[in-house]
Amino acid sequence: MRSDYLIESEELRDILRRDDLLIIDTRDADVYERGHIPGAVNISDIFYYLCRSDNGGYPAMVAYFEKLFAQAGLRSENQVVVYEDAMDNGYGQSCRGWFLLNYLGHKNTRVLHGGFRAWRARNMPVSTEKLKRAPSDFKAQVDPSMILTTEEMLQAVDDPSQVIVDVRDYAEWIGANSSPYGYDFCPRKGRIPGALWLEWYRLMRHKQGIPWYKSTEEILGVLEQLEITTDTKVCLYCFKGARASNTMLALRSAGIKNVRNYFMSWNEWSRNFSLPVEEGYPER
Repeated sequence: MRSDYLIESEELRDILRRDDLLIIDTRDADVYERGHIPGAVNISDIFYYLCRSDNGGYPAMVAYFEKLFAQAGLRSENQVVVYEDAMDNGYGQSCRGWFLLNYLGHKNTRVLHGGFRAWRARNMPVSTEKLKRAPSDFKAQVDPSMILTTEEMLQAVDDPSQVIVDVRDYAEWIGANSSPYGYDFCPRKGRIPGALWLEWYRLMRHKQGIPWYKSTEEILGVLEQLEITTDTKVCLYCFKGARASNTMLALRSAGIKNVRNYFMSWNEWSRNFSLPVEEGYPER
């Protein structure tokens, strides 16, 4: 798939020496230290940070990552490339980075298609040098069109003009498991009422052990089964916004422009007992 949101290994190799390039490795620090793309900085909190209303919600998240990206030396002129190990074994963490940077206003951001695994499969260079960049004065310019608040998601439940899509794994979808963090990590199991199920894996395929996004035509074919078209207003959620970010990138790449991410997702929804929940096997 060719996309304004993705970069292939060969293209990244060709621009490695550019002064305006910032590469972000979202993997754990110990994995990063064993070998990473030359010039990459490590920001694993892109994956681990949990955004909930009881820790300040979206405003606190913006402040946290504004500081973190400034420490990493992010500047407005930077081309940013975000990567993880493979795009199906990190719960979409590189795409979570893509989402966060776009939400904070840095639109010149792409995800390495296929992840570090694709980079290594093509015998690209690897470094163990721990890079430290000069800090910047990065300031967020929040794009509210990227995200859904809990109130907006609740409104979408009763709004037939919007389609809620749950992209979690099957056990979470039917309410057999609360989260990837454990069976009882969340106080309630189930799903947001009226949500359609599109397991995030369905938009990717494996080739030679590496996960890639399907073609635009294949993605649109999957969406057609859910009666989602390029004009549909799509509201995505998962557990903490990572898998939803992976799906959002795929949908945007396929031409679905009116798509937003309920970033706090089930981790937030399940903790507010005033919000409705469906559980068990859905009728459709």
